[in-house]
Amino acid sequence: MDEAAAKKVIVETLQGKKGKSKFYLKDFYAMVPDGKPREVKNLVNKMVEEGILEYWSSGSTTLIGLKGVGKQAGAEHED
Repeated sequence: MDEAAAKKVIVETLQGKKGKSKFYLKDFYAMVPDGKPREVKNLVNKMVEEGILEYWSSGSTTLIGLKGVGKQAGAEHED
């Protein structure tokens, strides 16, 4: 799995999704089919650390999306 190419695919895929801004981790596995689940999970965690992606939790479910994108981003008064 080429990390730079995988990051690009993830960002472009998320930017191209209309009406949906948060995704389950399993959705990222489909975006990077040549990556093993553990590799994809580690890449997603790295992208969160780099400020590209962010976690969002409803309390029972954790979703992942592009940082600052989505309806709740403005409502939460995040930096």
